[in-house]
Amino acid sequence: MSRSTPRRLLAALAVSTAVLLVPGTAQAQGGGDDGSTVKDGGGGAVTGDFAVTVNGRTANPAAGKDYRVDDVAPTSPVVVTGKNVRFRIDPTTLGVYDYTLTGAPSPERMVTAPTVVFAAKVPVLTTAQRAGVRIRELRLRDDTLVVTFGTAAGTLKVQAKDAAQGGIFQMEQEFGAPVEFVHTLGAGLFFFVNEFTGKVNFGNGVDGDATHQMLLGKDSPQVATKLAQSATVSRWSVASGGRMGGVLGEDAVELSAGATNCTSDCQARNRVQGSLPVPADPTAPTPIGG
Repeated sequence: MSRSTPRRLLAALAVSTAVLLVPGTAQAQGGGDDGSTVKDGGGGAVTGDFAVTVNGRTANPAAGKDYRVDDVAPTSPVVVTGKNVRFRIDPTTLGVYDYTLTGAPSPERMVTAPTVVFAAKVPVLTTAQRAGVRIRELRLRDDTLVVTFGTAAGTLKVQAKDAAQGGIFQMEQEFGAPVEFVHTLGAGLFFFVNEFTGKVNFGNGVDGDATHQMLLGKDSPQVATKLAQSATVSRWSVASGGRMGGVLGEDAVELSAGATNCTSDCQARNRVQGSLPVPADPTAPTPIGG
């Protein structure tokens, strides 16, 4: 029997973004490989509530209100805390660390206690590329966050949504040349080849039950080439204007086509219209190389 299918949890984000059905499968609403992780739009349901801490000051605006930070030099990690998700961004590396699902009660949750999904998502930047880091623009509204870091050599944008699953995270680089991204999973998680799709997913191998769905995720690249893959680490070369997204839940295993090769307005251009088939949960997944 297929898993129940939650609706996509995506809502409005940044100014920058504007099949044959298989019998017995559930359906997802698009995302994953199509390049449409965190998308612009509007009118989506609010699923969480982000707060952000910048230079020791924490902000959590009232529902429907905006909070913004412009042209500020970060002196400590930017800490993002939500109902479903939390993580921090280190301005010395522009890496994201301890990306965690909280396990808050939700029909879509995939864990029942705080679980570090990614220990680190780090762009490998040169000293020159990291020089003069400033927060050029940070926008927070309800469960959506967009923050753009600028340096003397380029920019790195992080977009996130406070939701239990879906296309809820991505990092985009604009340094004028390819940048290597290194993704390291949290303790107890591993990459594996999905027996039903042949794609690489990650999870903890724990079956879903009445309290949670199976933890399933996927790296979602746009104009990026995989350099290496182990049981706990993936390495990617990401073109300038490309991005690495994070997709969780049914959108990570839907039977979609690959992303197109674009570096502008990819979220809107590659949006999947309609629904896509979702296979059954993998059984006893085995870590790559295990």
